[in-house]
Amino acid sequence: MGALSMLAALCFMANKRDYYEVLGVGRDADKNQLKKAYRGLARQYHPDVNSEADAAERFKEVNEAYEVLSDDDKRARYDRFGHAGVQNDGGFGGFEGGFGSVADIFEEFFGGGGFGSSRRRRQGPRQGADLRYDLDITFEEAVFGVEKEIEIRRPATCPSCSGSGAEPGTKPITCTTCNGTGEERRVQQSILGSFVNVTTCRTCNGTGELIPNLCKTCDGRKQVQKTFTKKVRIPAGVDNDTQIRMSGEGAPGVNGGPPGNLYVVLHVQPHEFFQRRGNDIYLDLQINVAQAALGDEVAVPTIDGEERINVVAGTQSGTVHRLRGKGVPRLDRTGRGHIGRGDQHVIIQVAIPKNLSDRQQELFQELSRTLGKEVVPHKEKGILNQLKDALGDVFGL
Repeated sequence: MGALSMLAALCFMANKRDYYEVLGVGRDADKNQLKKAYRGLARQYHPDVNSEADAAERFKEVNEAYEVLSDDDKRARYDRFGHAGVQNDGGFGGFEGGFGSVADIFEEFFGGGGFGSSRRRRQGPRQGADLRYDLDITFEEAVFGVEKEIEIRRPATCPSCSGSGAEPGTKPITCTTCNGTGEERRVQQSILGSFVNVTTCRTCNGTGELIPNLCKTCDGRKQVQKTFTKKVRIPAGVDNDTQIRMSGEGAPGVNGGPPGNLYVVLHVQPHEFFQRRGNDIYLDLQINVAQAALGDEVAVPTIDGEERINVVAGTQSGTVHRLRGKGVPRLDRTGRGHIGRGDQHVIIQVAIPKNLSDRQQELFQELSRTLGKEVVPHKEKGILNQLKDALGDVFGL
């Protein structure tokens, strides 16, 4: 990688916008505030609904910011080191040469001053890779929580060679090309003077060692694929795309480093008739015209079981009944405890019959003569305004 490319890489990081600025939140924003800001911006800049030239880039920028700030570990590193602290998670994309972070770039310029040598990074302990598992759960399981057993296939240290890559009874040898450093250094002359070009050793690929007798179990890869069974505790109140981190359940570390983490991503299946918005549940309930006109006591399904509500005489379509505390448990900031529950909103829909019997037609005709046929503007709030009032707290209308 040339000097101009490395300078371009540094400028790329310097010009990246602050993630908090991208989402329009303060540095003390909690996860709910982050999610609310992310959803609004994602809807605004999604290429399917926004035809502006930079919509796709803004959408990508918003997703990148939320991915970092919604993860506690990544957010802590970002708060401390800025963009350089999270570049290793996705690599220093867009530039050739395999730079993983700003430290790699400075090493190319200054020989690693202040950042530690690449040899120590390659041969020292390194944390294993994070893994992802997608898990489908039902609407009820998301509301009340559940414990699931999952099977995940992941790398594990080879049991035959204990991770050395060499056949039992043998061991790796030091690479003679780089003398175990994992690097090849070449002095080059330029108009700016002499500088050292450091590249990964072509013989050992940066490991600093060679394995004459490969382990027959892992073929020298030091790891094998194994299937593990794990139990996942899903707290009550989770939502679609919630991530549950299982520390230390990812891929094994390198050279004695700690294992990575396993992220279980939840996918909540839609319910037959319940709809969720935040911590509230919504249900459309049909009643007939007689019940709406005369009033009635009707049974309403809730996530906890059947409840009965009184439909007052003269109820109109769009009337909303609120059942307090019958919604989804609210997770606290830790994601483990709860602070109350949301409500269930029952939206009354008056069903107009389509196929009347002869007797029903006679009754409606008789009723029609008593009601008259005059049409007048409606003075009360229409159904749209009623819904707007009822859902104002949810949508901020």
